[in-house]
Amino acid sequence: MISYAECSARERLALLLDAGSFHEWLPPSERVTSPHLAQLGVPSAFDDGVAVGRALLDGRAVFVAAQEGEFMGGGVGEVHGAKLVGLLRRALRDRPAAVLLLAESGGVRLHEANAGLIAVSEVMRAVLDVRAAGVPVVVLIGGANGCFGGMGIVARCADRIVMSDVGRLAMSGPEVIEASHGVEEFDSRDRALVWRTTGGKHRWLIGDCDALVEDDVAAFRAAAIDLLAMPDCSAPPTLATLEAEHAMLDRRLHALPPQAADGDADAEGIDTLHAPPAAGDGGTDEAVRLWTALGIADAERVPELAVDAVRALRLP
Repeated sequence: MISYAECSARERLALLLDAGSFHEWLPPSERVTSPHLAQLGVPSAFDDGVAVGRALLDGRAVFVAAQEGEFMGGGVGEVHGAKLVGLLRRALRDRPAAVLLLAESGGVRLHEANAGLIAVSEVMRAVLDVRAAGVPVVVLIGGANGCFGGMGIVARCADRIVMSDVGRLAMSGPEVIEASHGVEEFDSRDRALVWRTTGGKHRWLIGDCDALVEDDVAAFRAAAIDLLAMPDCSAPPTLATLEAEHAMLDRRLHALPPQAADGDADAEGIDTLHAPPAAGDGGTDEAVRLWTALGIADAERVPELAVDAVRALRLP
């Protein structure tokens, strides 16, 4: 096994794709860097933190992008986003078998603010355009930085998502939530809490990802190949599918029993909203309560289970 999380973007590309098949567009030798970082005196990267190009996956032509989490946390800036958009627009022209996005990002690059926000919106539009054209978009998430912010939204715009049990996916990152609402709302230093609420096991159990794999590059490769072989891998969004997903989200929102309001006590005089889990209860926070409400057996044991065991728990 080779840890996907510990690999760099280019190492993932070399190991995930057919050997020697990756051809990079705008490689580091082209020196396409962010103009904004230079103005701020911030070190730049010659690929602006993302590698894009064409390759083969099990003999099938694919377009692929891999974000480098070691450069500014994989943050999306103007050039970074433009490379992703260019890749997707070229997919509209050339119609590869699929577009693979190896996502590892904390979201928009704060140094570039509005330029980064605009870039993410353009990426989302391009993803939906590619899907509408019948080219499947598959996102792979397993890097150490997770997939948050704008790229978290991009991931949920795709056809399929593959995650490892150490991968994380959410809109707002743990540190952002804590900074905005306080440690009582979300303790970003509580690694167990972070993975229970944003990790691959959680996303698999509630239906937010399509394949849960081990932290192994070969497992990601196999999952991507299997998903592309499915006849319904590319399913352009329609009004009916969007309404169905909204209904699913509404059911999920109301799956948990109501809790007392912040600071109010329940009938037994216990503040159920922020009360810490009792000793030995496995951490019965909202994630575990949601799994239980969704019918997952022995939900409190999920964090300690192996990937194979967690895969078997998801209900139809």
